[in-house]
Amino acid sequence: MKAVQLFLTFLMIFSLVYAKQYQTSIHQEQLKKFKNKPNPVTDIVSVKTGLDILLDEKINILKNKSIALVTNHTGIDHSGIPNYKRLMNIDGLIIKVIFSPEHGLFGEASAGKKISYKKTETELPKTISLYGKIRKPTNEMLSDVDLIIYDIQDIGSRFYTYITTLGLVMEAAAEQKIPVIVLDRPNPIRGDIIQGPILDKNFRTFVGYYPIPIRYGGTIGDLAKKIIKEEWIAPIPKLTVIPLKGWKKNYWFDETDLIWVPPSPNIPDLETAIIYPGMCLIEGTNISEGRGTASPFKWIGAPWIDGMQLSQKLNKLNLPGVVFIPKSFVPISMPGKSENPKHREKKCDGVEIQITDRNIYKSVKTGVVMVFTLYEQNKEKIIFYDKHLNRLWGNDNLLNSIRSGKSWDKFLSDM
Repeated sequence: MKAVQLFLTFLMIFSLVYAKQYQTSIHQEQLKKFKNKPNPVTDIVSVKTGLDILLDEKINILKNKSIALVTNHTGIDHSGIPNYKRLMNIDGLIIKVIFSPEHGLFGEASAGKKISYKKTETELPKTISLYGKIRKPTNEMLSDVDLIIYDIQDIGSRFYTYITTLGLVMEAAAEQKIPVIVLDRPNPIRGDIIQGPILDKNFRTFVGYYPIPIRYGGTIGDLAKKIIKEEWIAPIPKLTVIPLKGWKKNYWFDETDLIWVPPSPNIPDLETAIIYPGMCLIEGTNISEGRGTASPFKWIGAPWIDGMQLSQKLNKLNLPGVVFIPKSFVPISMPGKSENPKHREKKCDGVEIQITDRNIYKSVKTGVVMVFTLYEQNKEKIIFYDKHLNRLWGNDNLLNSIRSGKSWDKFLSDM
């Protein structure tokens, strides 16, 4: 009995010592892991956008100006009032024309839908869509304009077309020697994370206009300055960026006190914006990327996919910050959002993407793994839309690697 008690006492002491050493080891690993990470935001931060700064501190630069305003429904002040309403109330300022990007002035149009405005449709100044036959303002449209103001909330992804419109407007401004003011806004998915390949200029299109990564970091103002510095457009306009106040690059949008406005019909919330840079690659296949459902880009599937098998395969890879849940859904026509989605009115099986830790989630890597895995499991059914996938990725390496049988991890390590 005494021997047993001695053994139990020894075991207890050993366990305590081991546990202490284990905890110390774990703590050391955690400290090493987080040593170089920016401190997380613990409180909501007050942020002023370029629009707020312009109206509160720099309104004199608008005195006696005739302006062209490039904007949409995201161009609001800190209280949620549209920029054009604020500007129309400034004495001596005339808004000659409003230009809207893809999805329209009010965010009313689905992806790819062309828009035109009639004077009777709004009480606003003349409004012209820059998505359709005309994507760059003409000389006639800019007649008698002294200044162009660009104020649109971007989401930090190369193939989101608002930034292409920025470049085309800047080109038109330079040709007419009209100065441009860009009112800065936060990158909602953080400005310190860069992911994906740099666009090959041979694949330059409206969904990829600059040689930048897919998730390019920084803000719209940073990008405008880089366009000038790198001479990605010609000629070069006179540019002024009115910067943010209170924002830092490691902030997510919901860590600020700014009002979230869905920047387009299929980006309803911040989590979708985080997932989008990777899952938009699914657009380059015949698999549904969730358009025509309540969760675009979060739900991925097709009538011939085994969702359970797909989720198990993906979860075994232990990708950082994400899990995959089997999901069935039926895409439907949704006017103004997704009017002709893939596999319309057909039951699709697949997965739902759930982010568990957005700070370590790798959007582009997850999208790449998804495409490789879908091909591996559905070689007889999957169809690649070569041209579109290549222009989304920014070159043809992704598609060529999949078809050659290269593994996703080898592909990513070779990038």
